[in-house]
Amino acid sequence: MAYRIEQDSMGQIQVPQDSLWGAQTQRSKENFKIGQEKMPIGVIHGLALLKKSAAIVSHSLGNLSEVKKDAICLAADEIIAGQLNEHFPLVVWQTGSGTQSNMNVNEVIAHRGNQFLEEQGSEERLHPNDDVNKSQSSNDTFPTALHIAGVLAVEQQLLPAIDVLKETLGKKSEQLMGIVKIGRTHLQDATPLSLGQEFSGWHRMLEKSAKMISQSMEEMKELAIGGTAVGTGLNAPKGFGELVAAEISKALGIEFTSAKNKFHALTSYDDIVYVHGAVKALAADLMKIANDVRLLASGPRSGIGEISIPENEPGSSIMPGKVNPTQSEALTMVVAQVMGNDTTIGFAASQGNYQLNVFKPVIIHNFLQSVELLSDAMISFNDNCAVGIEPNLETIEHHVNNSLMLVTALNPYIGYENAAKIAKYAHKNGTTLKEAAVALDLLTAEKFDELVRPEKMI
Repeated sequence: MAYRIEQDSMGQIQVPQDSLWGAQTQRSKENFKIGQEKMPIGVIHGLALLKKSAAIVSHSLGNLSEVKKDAICLAADEIIAGQLNEHFPLVVWQTGSGTQSNMNVNEVIAHRGNQFLEEQGSEERLHPNDDVNKSQSSNDTFPTALHIAGVLAVEQQLLPAIDVLKETLGKKSEQLMGIVKIGRTHLQDATPLSLGQEFSGWHRMLEKSAKMISQSMEEMKELAIGGTAVGTGLNAPKGFGELVAAEISKALGIEFTSAKNKFHALTSYDDIVYVHGAVKALAADLMKIANDVRLLASGPRSGIGEISIPENEPGSSIMPGKVNPTQSEALTMVVAQVMGNDTTIGFAASQGNYQLNVFKPVIIHNFLQSVELLSDAMISFNDNCAVGIEPNLETIEHHVNNSLMLVTALNPYIGYENAAKIAKYAHKNGTTLKEAAVALDLLTAEKFDELVRPEKMI
């Protein structure tokens, strides 16, 4: 491999000839050979947008030449478009402030920007610190990019995925509203409801989750930029944070604001804990939905079997003809990962010592992983399972007619104690409720049929 020599404040270092990064990125690459988890590309793109916005503001304030501004913007645009992703090799497990990834972006923009300047015949050259990082510190740029990446991921991936599954469950609810089935509480038989009503509960879970996530997201739209090293704004012009936030808002069509208190913005991640808490609430609901689906579809002959789900793959390497609820299993595993991510995020957010939290990379890695996994899993569950759910009418009818809890309808007429006698007699003797009521001389068969009508109990 061919190398070139790059230099930073610590001296010279060899860098691969065809890479756009510089000395600080190379040092990090060599010093942190930990794991395979790369810095999320969403954070890189967020940093690039921030650098572009900062350059535009610095130029407007007379602190950066138009030529340099344009070069920074051109390079940043290529990063945002995903054209330079291979030039961001650093892992999550690096300095806790994200300084090395901030410098990775600074170096790539400077290097690529200088290529533009050379092509144009300009004598000006970009410096990664003095120009690309002008009026900034890693301590305010990384949390700003973190918030940008988090907001975009939720709004562009998670909320649309919720809408897809929610729409499917809403349609199923309407289609199945007239099918009466037995309810279950404590995993035991309960009074009837309709299959559509059961689906409506799942639909409402997603509806509420989307609302809670959207509400919590407003807290992440405050940006740390302008705080520089410790929150005082040293080396940044007055109003720099507000101007950059406005530029970012303009670029994305999302209203971001400069954080009211930069000392808070650099050291606290209560906002991302809050949002991920709402994401965890969604995950909890998805665990319930996925488990309900696989239990209701259990069988096909020895389980509940009230619904059928699509048969997508062979279910066993030894049992021919077996089909498993694989989409439910994948979704519930994702939920388990999200629950673990929430614990990591909560602990990491508690480590804001003095003026800086130095667990930033692991916080955003886990947050974006949760969003990506849930988004993908909901779409997969929707497309490969939910849309194909069908009721098994004979099984549903059998379970309703065979349930002892239909006796609840008799409470107002013969009292709880007598109704309990009927249920216990029927269970002990293997009879129907009607046969038990007649045998105990509590109701005539005709009166029983008049009072116990499942379709009237929902």
